[in-house]
Amino acid sequence: MRNLLLLLTLGLFAAGAGAAGYGKQKVVYHINGDEPKQQSAALGNIQNHVNAVGRENIDIKVVLHGGGVSLLQHVKNNEDMRSKVDQLKLQGVVFNICNNTLKAKKLDYKTDLYDVAEKDVVPSGVAEIAQLQAQGYTYIKP
Repeated sequence: MRNLLLLLTLGLFAAGAGAAGYGKQKVVYHINGDEPKQQSAALGNIQNHVNAVGRENIDIKVVLHGGGVSLLQHVKNNEDMRSKVDQLKLQGVVFNICNNTLKAKKLDYKTDLYDVAEKDVVPSGVAEIAQLQAQGYTYIKP
């Protein structure tokens, strides 16, 4: 009986600790480069992160500013990248876009970028990253 209780306790602990025992995580991914291969690799890193921790144990925000906003332009004409973005969004990953960049590049998020809503646009990408870090998000720059 004691062994059964021990196994149940360990099972509950493992279930709450994430896929590989990582526990709950809050992460902000910073993407500001405009190289499509690097952007695609970053999306792969994010998916690997979700897979390792478990979607129920992770809160990921992706902040795009500067050249990084082009990721959501490239996606419009690249089915592989579009599929990666769609899959990440289905797993709860949030993509935030810098309004300063939109203004500077004269981009309309409704027509020039893939699947962006008004709620996804933040006033400043770098200020958003700093705010998220202040809220306990771990910073990652792939």
